[in-house]
Amino acid sequence: MTTPKQAPVQPDDLYELRLLSDPQIAPDASRIVYTLQRVDREQEKKYSNLWMVSAQGGAPRSFTTGDQTDRQPRWSPDGRFLAFLSNRDDEKQFNLYRIPTDGGEAQRLTDWKGEFADFAWSPDSKQLVIQFRKKDPEAVEREQDETKKRLGIVARRISRLDYKADGSGYVSPERWHLWTLDMETGEALQLTNGDVHDERNPAWSPDGEQIVFVSNRTPQPDLDPLNDELWIMPATGGEMRRIETFSGRKASPRFSPDGQWIAFTGSEGLRQFWRNLDLWIVPADGSGSAHNLTGPQDVNVGNVTLSDVAPYGLDAAPIWRKDSQSLFVPVSQHGRTFVWSVPVAGDEPEVVVYGDGAVAAFSVADDGTMAYQWTTPSNPGQLWRRDPSSGEVIQLTTENDALLAQWALGRQEEVWIDGPDGVRLQGWILLPPGFDPTKRYPAILEIHGGPMLQYGQTFFHEFHFLAGQGYVVFFTNPRGSRGYGNDFVSAIVGDFGGPAYADLMAWTDYVAALPYVDENRLGVTGGSYGGYMTNWIVGHTDRFQGAVTQRSLSNLISFNGSSDVWLFELLFAGKPAWEALEDYWRQSPLAYVGNVTTPTLIIHSEQDLRVAQEQAEQFFKALRSRGVKTELILFPEESHGLSRGGRTDRRVARLQHILRWFDEHVRGT
Repeated sequence: MTTPKQAPVQPDDLYELRLLSDPQIAPDASRIVYTLQRVDREQEKKYSNLWMVSAQGGAPRSFTTGDQTDRQPRWSPDGRFLAFLSNRDDEKQFNLYRIPTDGGEAQRLTDWKGEFADFAWSPDSKQLVIQFRKKDPEAVEREQDETKKRLGIVARRISRLDYKADGSGYVSPERWHLWTLDMETGEALQLTNGDVHDERNPAWSPDGEQIVFVSNRTPQPDLDPLNDELWIMPATGGEMRRIETFSGRKASPRFSPDGQWIAFTGSEGLRQFWRNLDLWIVPADGSGSAHNLTGPQDVNVGNVTLSDVAPYGLDAAPIWRKDSQSLFVPVSQHGRTFVWSVPVAGDEPEVVVYGDGAVAAFSVADDGTMAYQWTTPSNPGQLWRRDPSSGEVIQLTTENDALLAQWALGRQEEVWIDGPDGVRLQGWILLPPGFDPTKRYPAILEIHGGPMLQYGQTFFHEFHFLAGQGYVVFFTNPRGSRGYGNDFVSAIVGDFGGPAYADLMAWTDYVAALPYVDENRLGVTGGSYGGYMTNWIVGHTDRFQGAVTQRSLSNLISFNGSSDVWLFELLFAGKPAWEALEDYWRQSPLAYVGNVTTPTLIIHSEQDLRVAQEQAEQFFKALRSRGVKTELILFPEESHGLSRGGRTDRRVARLQHILRWFDEHVRGT
């Protein structure tokens, strides 16, 4: 029951949430460092600092302070220092810093102009290997010349397809390369160079003599982006050696502690990018072929369980046990993300962290003690520790507990149903706070993006907000989602809307028939692929009284080539639009816009480089011309990820628009 002090979740609560991420446990398992993000409401800015807590429990303490973003803390193997990225000296430029783990001032390690990605300590704690991309020399020159800076860019010269990235804008024409940085002398050594190929995900060999990394060395990597290979080179620079594996994408290689193996994640094939990521091992000396350790289980390695407040889709780097006999990896399946221990010998994996939730990130100490971030439908995420001997887990943080105590949260129920074509569908129903089974509620179908992601047992602020306004919120993982095997995720290839539509309607049939749901007051919404499916749904049925489509695809023909990810064409017809116009149009929601009668609100971001604004404008123009009730809400400066990482006042406004539309057209108020 709801207590008098409790109230429904509100959009403005986004200002109060403090979001934990990236827990990193010390090598000796004594302490855990993590980042904690907060929002400055007056400045509309987000800041994050490093926090530290004892692995045995106790009050966490702020380890760094200030209005900046400190992120990616990494312990030195000897436990004496933390390296991390920060923009404390220049809001627009991150650099590497080092701080003693027993306290003290942070020392700036680099004064570089460009972007940092992965970095890792050498085994002796004396060096870092760094993945870095220099800033465009023309941009640097422009910043140093006041006249050129005032006049701005004259023209952009583009010769490759990977020239823009959603959330970043136009990217530097420079390539990602590897560097080492000496901790004592400050000397930096560039290991790789060139203007065609990128190198990424570097890691040290256990003796500190070699670096393993991933690189696509094909003549035109932007036209053949899944053709990755593993490479090894001396840590002092020199010739690189390719490790023979398979054709396909690869990421996060890691040497075993005994130096015999390299573990990595990857999937076979140069065109089926949607298939499971698996855990692989290959002999480090190149003497044997790569072996898939998780293929028999038909699961996806990595966290792909969606949330609008907790991280997902992060690096799924495998973590070796010290005996080199097994590895820890995150695995997403059936709406949850667990941690598995996978034996090298090929024995059955052991699930070591599990429950009705999702592991957003984790790290492991030398003795096997694990620190992990755990989110559930009723909690945005806390830090936990797992004992390697007993398997006992304890919660170490209580972030947002005061806010959670003020909220009236509805109960989330899990349901499996028999879907079309013999598939089993898993879904969830979030009930309004103070739910009364004798009443009949309006209901909203939420559809996830990706599409190769999954809904499940995580916290969704948006869902709780809508439930708090008296709506039953229901969601499922239709075909095309991850978490149910390769056949399930591949079912939408060449039929982007069909199988998912059948699944979503079967799920809606089930929920609409519940005695507490008013089948005459149904709404539908989703973003990205969920927006595509919202457009598809209103063009194929009038059973929903209101729709909100967000960052959505409407015309696959014009989408082809305008997105920062051209690989989507492999899902539509396996070839570009000009070679398959009829196929693209058949799968485009705009082809069915003449059937739409559902009042439809369209939400889009003006700096969305994943799905261009013109996709929303085409659908808006078509609906408006036909006399369908519609509005177009545009958010300036925001990217495709507005609902998760946008400026907080805009996230608030987005939620208010969604509620306004559903209240008017679904609830009828």
